[in-house]
Amino acid sequence: MRIRELNLDDAAEIHSFYTVFRDAELAENADRPVWHEEVMAAHFLSPAEDEDALAFAAFDDDTDGRLVGAAFVFYPLLDNTTKTYTGVFVAPQERGRGIGSALVEHVAERVRADGRTVILGEATYGFDRRDDHPYRRFAERRGFAVASTEVVRRLDLPVPEARIQEWLDEAAPFHRDYRIAAFVDGTPDELLPSVCSVVNQLALDAPTGDIDMEAEQITPEIRRAHDERNKLAGLTRYETVAIDATGSAVAVTTLVLHRSDPQKAHQWATIVQREHRGHRLGLAVKAHNLRAVQRDHPECTLVSTCNEEHNDPMVGINERMGFVPVELLVELQRKLDR
Repeated sequence: MRIRELNLDDAAEIHSFYTVFRDAELAENADRPVWHEEVMAAHFLSPAEDEDALAFAAFDDDTDGRLVGAAFVFYPLLDNTTKTYTGVFVAPQERGRGIGSALVEHVAERVRADGRTVILGEATYGFDRRDDHPYRRFAERRGFAVASTEVVRRLDLPVPEARIQEWLDEAAPFHRDYRIAAFVDGTPDELLPSVCSVVNQLALDAPTGDIDMEAEQITPEIRRAHDERNKLAGLTRYETVAIDATGSAVAVTTLVLHRSDPQKAHQWATIVQREHRGHRLGLAVKAHNLRAVQRDHPECTLVSTCNEEHNDPMVGINERMGFVPVELLVELQRKLDR
């Protein structure tokens, strides 16, 4: 077996890499939301100012040199600069041959050489194997510990308009001094600084278990670059914000759909600034955003989301909206010795 960096000039190799990633992700749950190939490739081919991205592939020299394992590494460049985010994937039919272990150690050596001290990864599996799933046992044998546990939830669409209006009517008396605005594929320039300020706090405000996170440092310029990359990769972004009396965004929620699979929407961040909580803004922005998606994409039949299991306010909103638990997403952490 050989491990080397992915050849980003070879579209066929990128596709083989993606196929291994996709098949590994869907091996236990064919309905699991996964990155689309265009989106994954865009992160490697068009890295943004706030992040560097690497991809490593394992090739089987015993056969025809086919690609049998994949790993990615993301380096935050503006914040959390001791950390790296990684994922390791092995083609399901090739498991049990040591490919995953070799990729993990290859990543660890590279990360250590690059001066990072913490590797963060994740694994998704069913509730019935919470403590002893093979993914968890594999990670623990390679120096990772469970740092946080999230619950993946899904909401079947369409939600009746009357029910969405019921949520909005329930929340409205609590935020009469705020206005709600929805946008598609872009945020007005006058709101971008405050939107970035809100979203940058997510890493601090959302529970992260044993992971010590810093606030992100996304700027309006970086946010615009992300938006452009996402559009080129086929994503449509629905964003709804709550705006206070000063004209600043104080709550943000985002749903995205991919042009190749508009039947599925994926929830990105939902966050309300600390000093503006207690006004039902979280429920309000999520309900408005869902209404916008259903209006524009009646073919959409599913929304998926994920929250740390102890994030009681957001879990409560999702349960109020009818999201049901599907499986666990476990955050893993390995601390490296120098």
